[in-house]
Amino acid sequence: MTRQRRRHIIQTRRTATGLMLAGTISFLAGMTDATGVALTGDFVSFMTGNTTRAALALGGGNLYHGAVLLSAIVIFVLGNAGGIVVAHRADRRIFVVLACVSVILATASLMTHDDLKVFRFYMIVASMGMVNAAVEQIEGLPIGLTYVTGALSRFGRGIGRWIVGDRRLDWTVQIVPWIGMLAGAIVGAILTQIVGAGALWLISVFAMLIAFAALLIPKPLQRRFNQNRAVRRPTRNG
Repeated sequence: MTRQRRRHIIQTRRTATGLMLAGTISFLAGMTDATGVALTGDFVSFMTGNTTRAALALGGGNLYHGAVLLSAIVIFVLGNAGGIVVAHRADRRIFVVLACVSVILATASLMTHDDLKVFRFYMIVASMGMVNAAVEQIEGLPIGLTYVTGALSRFGRGIGRWIVGDRRLDWTVQIVPWIGMLAGAIVGAILTQIVGAGALWLISVFAMLIAFAALLIPKPLQRRFNQNRAVRRPTRNG
């Protein structure tokens, strides 16, 4: 076997593993998203929609709902930031991030009292932000787990480039998160109809199962799914 052939096989395996992981986590995100919307009536990952709805609420005089949605956007951003911090400090990044997501969702599933509904909404939003830190790229290509609008945009641009003569097909991976999100949302909607808020508990168990499954992925390969940027330390000018 030639060296080039060996490299091609290794890259294919890496890509397949990454796509399977991204698709599975997007499935988890879709389940969470559909359940969150069904339980709260607001988006738990679509922050563009929440921004518009917050503006409409504020413009219409509903200051409370506008404040809730703006707070959710802040929490989503903090969830993303927290996911990166956790991933940076962990030896098994994917496992730790997904385990944290599982714990957050399990906690949210316990908040069934009417007085805690807003906090449950925030917990779900935080989990959706954090899950994005599990997989950030596949073979150098950015991949979104909850932001499927970006994935569809990159997919559409890839089609356009192919039409004008660029025969690279690496852009096709962008459709995987959308498929996973769609399938997960369908399952999440069905679960919520059957068991109500108990769907969050089932989703948290599923998140933990993915976390343990991720332990089977070698650590060097896991590191390839995240953006490793060296932390720059300030230098003293002599």
